[in-house]
This record gives sequence, structure tokens and C-alpha cells, in this order.
Amino acid sequence: MDVDRRAAALLLVGLTSCSMAPAYQPPATTVPKNFKEVEGWTAATPMDQASRGKWWEAFGDPVLNDLEARAEQASPTLAAALARYDKARAAARVETADLFPQVSVGGDASRQRLSGNRLGGNGIGPTYNDFSVGATLDYELDLWGRIRNSVKAARADAHASETDLASARLSLQAAVADAYARLRGLDAEAELLRQTVEAFGKAYQLTTTRHDGGIASGIDVNRAKTVLDNARAQISAVANERAATEHEIAALVGAVASDFSVPARVQPLLAPELTAGAPSELLQRRPDIAAAERRMFAANARIGVAKAAFFPTLTLGLSGGYQTTHGDLFSKPSSFWGLGPALAVLSLLDGGRRKAEVKMSRAEYEELSAGYRETVLDAFRQVEDAIAANRHLADQAVSQRGAATAAGRTSELALTRYRDGASDYLEVVTAQTDALDAQRALLAVETQRMRASVALVKALGGPA
Repeated sequence: MDVDRRAAALLLVGLTSCSMAPAYQPPATTVPKNFKEVEGWTAATPMDQASRGKWWEAFGDPVLNDLEARAEQASPTLAAALARYDKARAAARVETADLFPQVSVGGDASRQRLSGNRLGGNGIGPTYNDFSVGATLDYELDLWGRIRNSVKAARADAHASETDLASARLSLQAAVADAYARLRGLDAEAELLRQTVEAFGKAYQLTTTRHDGGIASGIDVNRAKTVLDNARAQISAVANERAATEHEIAALVGAVASDFSVPARVQPLLAPELTAGAPSELLQRRPDIAAAERRMFAANARIGVAKAAFFPTLTLGLSGGYQTTHGDLFSKPSSFWGLGPALAVLSLLDGGRRKAEVKMSRAEYEELSAGYRETVLDAFRQVEDAIAANRHLADQAVSQRGAATAAGRTSELALTRYRDGASDYLEVVTAQTDALDAQRALLAVETQRMRASVALVKALGGPA
């Protein structure tokens, strides 16, 4: 008899350890040993939970540091991502609760009168009180892994939501840094235009004086007036763009645009140096890759949930308590208990619903699997783009700086020649316009370098 009981127990344990979910294996992706654009950077194992630190401090700007701190505290985007994470964790706890017996307690008090004409009543209609208090326990045996796979899926979804939060935080940080880089680039451009307007104004006064003296023509005056007013118009255009960028930063840090401002400041637009030999783990620290993999795992577990519906569910019940028709409720004779029911349910005809649900779950897995591969490929593309941009923009900045210096010297020489009567004002206008364009192009390249540094940090999932 003991042998039979042990065999039955082992059988029960074996049944409760079954799972209908397919063996999980993330899809293979082609991973190069090195990045194409920079030698020495290789892909490695996931590090999506590694600390990314305050990477923006590499720019050495206290205003940017303050903006990043404000965004962390007050951004509605980050608050929404945190709320979604909390919701996913709560959903996982809801699914986990099904792993344990469900216990409930209750009580009942009633006064009843039975009909005297009932069967066996003999014309007597008794009146009595009925009191009861007790508890019930229900437990579903997870024979086919339906509950366990539901829990696995919910926990994987919660983990995916956690990495979504990390991704939202990194994206927010990058957005603030990118907008701030553009803002400082516009400040530098506005200062350049103010200096240019001042220089063009002096040149305009010179041509006006020469015109009044009969030395310069009206054409020269109009040319000087044209470049001066063009420069003034560009100041207004830059001011408009700066205002929009400042409002963008306000929204990112959770501030009302009407009450928010960043004082204008001209400073060197220096991109932080990123070591070409950075650790290979940087790429795999991307939280979006981790989120895509966890959602794929959850979809795989849900295949098991759908397949388990083809097998019967078995629920055990247990109840006990006290019941009496008089006041002595908790005496020993008033106790009762019941073992059961042991309820088994199996759906036989469902019009193909369960088969369709299995197909749906498999299709969802295939979709998420393809999405995972796409996320990995896109991550490599973004990293290669960012590395290439940083490298090529550095070379472009060197050449553009040389062009701006040469154009500035040409403008000075052209104005000197004009004063000496060796050339007309068309030469001056051409040289001044070229110098302004070259200097603005240099500022644009330097701003792009700052933005490319931010993009690289985001593409790599954070700094080393």
C-alpha cells in the first residue's frame, strides 16, 4: 500500500512538472567580430542592467548637468514609463498568485421557517436559526504548465517593461543633451551674426561716406545695405529657432515653456573624446535589445499556455468550519469539514478555437522573433552611423576651420583693397559673404560633432 502511495505521489509530481511551451532559444543573429568604422570594437554578451552613469558630465557643462537632473525628476515621459513598469510588475504578481491555493473565509446567519405541509412535515412548520462560519480552499493542479507558463510570460513582460524604462531614461537623457547642443550652437551663431552685423554696419558707413564724397557708386551702397540687412534678418531667424529649441528643452524637463529659460551663453562647442577602443560590451548594453528578447521569451511561454488548453484542468477543494441552529456555535459537535470536490474539466468541442489560439501564439512568437533580429541589426547600423559621423565630422571640422580662417583673411584684404581704391565693392561683398558662410558652416559642424557624440552614447546603450 505504501508503495502504491509513493508511486502515485511521484506520478503527481511528474504531471505537475510538465510544460507545453517549446524549448526556448533566441534566434541566431550574425554578429561581426569588429565594427566596420573603428577597429577594436567587438560585440559581446548582454549588459542591459549595467550602470550607465552620468555620461553627459563629459561635456563639462553645469547647465546641462542641471537640466539632466531636472528631466530625471519631472519628465512626464519618464513618469509614464515608470507607471507602465509598475503595471507590468503588478500583472506578474497577479499571475503568480495562481501558483498558490486560494483560501477564503465567510460566515452566515439566517432565521428560517419551514412549511408544515412539506414531505414528512406532519403539518408542523418549525422555525429555527442557522449560524455558520468556515473557510474554503481551492487549488488548481498545474498538470500541463498553464499557470507556470503564464507566470513566466508575465515576469518576462515585466522585465521587458523594466528595460523599456531604462531605454526611455537613456533616450530622454540623449534628447536633453542633443537639444542643449543645438541651443549652444545657436547661441554661438547668434553671436557670430551680431559681430557680422557690426562689421557690415561699419562697411556700410564707409561706402556711404565714400558715396557722399563722390568716390563710391550707389551700387556699392546698395550692395553694402543688402548684406547688412541679410545678416540682420538671419539674427531674427536664429532667435526664432533658439526659442523653439528652448521650448523643446522645457517640455523634456517637465517645465512650462512660459516659465522656463536657459540664459544665452557663448562657449566653445567641444565634443567629448570617445575612445576608439571602448569595451565591446557597449553595444549589447542597449535596453531595447533586452526588451525585445524578453518579449520573445514571453511569447514562447504563451505557446505553452495555449497548448495546455487541449488538456483537462484539475481543481481540488477543501472546506471546514462550524454550523449550528442554536447559540453554541464553536462547540466540537458543531464542526464540519469536507474534502472536495475534485473537479476535472475538459472541453471537447470548441469550433477550432484552441487550434486557432495556438496558431496565434506561434505567429506572435515569429513576429517578435523577427522584431528582435531587426532590433539587433538596427542597433549595429546606428552604432556604425554614429562612429562614422564622429570620425568624419572631426576631419570635416579641421578642413572647415581652415576654410573659415582663409575666408576671414580674404574679407579683410578685400576691404583694405576697397579702401585703397584697388577694387570695387563687389569684391568686398563676395569676400564678406564667403567668410560669413564659412564661419557659420564651422559652427554647424562643431554643433553636429556634439550631437554625434550624444548619438554615439545612445547607440551604444550608454558609456563604458
